Amino acid sequence: MVRTLNKSKRIALVAHDNKKKDLVEWCVYNKKVLAGHKLIATGTTGKLLSEKLDTKVRRLLSGPLGGDQQIGSMIAEGKVDILIFFWDPMEAQPHDPDIKALLRLAVTWNLPFACDRATADFLLTSPLMHDDYECMIPDYDQYLKRKV
Repeated sequence: MVRTLNKSKRIALVAHDNKKKDLVEWCVYNKKVLAGHKLIATGTTGKLLSEKLDTKVRRLLSGPLGGDQQIGSMIAEGKVDILIFFWDPMEAQPHDPDIKALLRLAVTWNLPFACDRATADFLLTSPLMHDDYECMIPDYDQYLKRKV
């Protein structure tokens, strides 16, 4: 199965508390490129980005209150094209199962995603980012037809 990621991508932006400053700085640095895309973010991150980028950011709930799960649901429904998640590997998170589920969904649906600034830089500057892209979606028919 193939899903087309349009030239204007739907980018979900998430950051743990200790990484919010880094994500905001990265977004400000890439403001011109991001302006051509639709931005979605979890609660506080979305508020900070709206203020700093002076652009529309669709804000969901805060991550620990369900925002990570909302983004995961949007990924499963094909409503997110790219995930940029600056997560903090050095800090225990009370909603760690939600975070793992979100990352699992990104891999399950073959979604391009970055968890740090270097990878986000490579992703955003890829020639594939600036045109329509045919994304192969794994075929889960056999999984869905299995006997339970």
